[in-house]
Amino acid sequence: MNARWTEQLRQYGARLDESGQISFLPGKEEVALAKTASIIAPLTHLGLIDAIGEEVSPFLHNLTSTNIKSLPAGRAQLSSLSGPKGRMLASFLLWRTTGGLRLALAADLHASILKKLGMYVLRAKVKLSDGGAERVLLGLSGASAVAALEASALGVPAASLDLAQTGDVAVIRLADGRFVVDCPADKAEALWAALRAAGLQAAGTQAWQWLDIQAGIPLVSARTSDEFVAQMLNYELLGGVSFDKGCFPGQEIIARTQHLGKVKKRMFPAHLDAETEVLAGTDLYAAEFGEQSCGKVLTATPAPEGGVDMLVSLQLSVHGSGAAHLGSPDGPQLSFRPLPYAVD
Repeated sequence: MNARWTEQLRQYGARLDESGQISFLPGKEEVALAKTASIIAPLTHLGLIDAIGEEVSPFLHNLTSTNIKSLPAGRAQLSSLSGPKGRMLASFLLWRTTGGLRLALAADLHASILKKLGMYVLRAKVKLSDGGAERVLLGLSGASAVAALEASALGVPAASLDLAQTGDVAVIRLADGRFVVDCPADKAEALWAALRAAGLQAAGTQAWQWLDIQAGIPLVSARTSDEFVAQMLNYELLGGVSFDKGCFPGQEIIARTQHLGKVKKRMFPAHLDAETEVLAGTDLYAAEFGEQSCGKVLTATPAPEGGVDMLVSLQLSVHGSGAAHLGSPDGPQLSFRPLPYAVD
């Protein structure tokens, strides 16, 4: 994370914790803002890895879950890095830059994944670096987001995962009409001021994560790394897996899960009607599984109307029964919310 930008955010009234989470208001107030208003959020909970070099496309193609070789300029995609057992070590949003690719992932996984990718470089003509040292990500959401981009002289991508480049600033449209702005750190202050002047209200990490929950978009973090096969997080439904690109770490297990029988676990939005902190990685339980966990929490934030909203991955049979309990077999019961896309 860029130190100058971090200090600037503090001057705007932001509070940052050690994990990179940022807030301008108490959590419940911020997610309420995300629900009802147009917001701009510094995406400090994400880290950036820059990969450059003439062999960068085949290098990442052979390691990640999607077809990097066919990714054109002007497009972004979801992807992931998995371990030998097919479980996701990290999830990415990635896009092309001049001379390479940029990967956005959970900040608390940034150092370990940068190191792990570096172990595969060997003699490949690829250089990996911390992209967050020189770049800043901003998240935009709400009815005024498009007008704010236009007022700031930035391009507006037309379709989901399209990318519009204006000089050295890139704008990526997400599936639910949100936008990620990738800009140089030394331009972040001026861009922030322009977007705020265009009517966007400042919000923090939990506001953005709550929007991810509503959109059914997973982010693997340190607490959930190496826990889920891609289909358990609906990742193939979101375009985060290619089944015809050839081998990559964990590919055999991911492909077998897809082609041999029904997926047993899926990810769903859930709600807890209690004011409590819920951590990623918390186990879920159901009577039919006894003391054995039937799923886990992926992401959780305060809910605008009170309680906690979250994304959970759990056994489909438990989702069907609607009787999942948080933290223990006799823990509080969750209620489920619909996804904005269909699952099997």
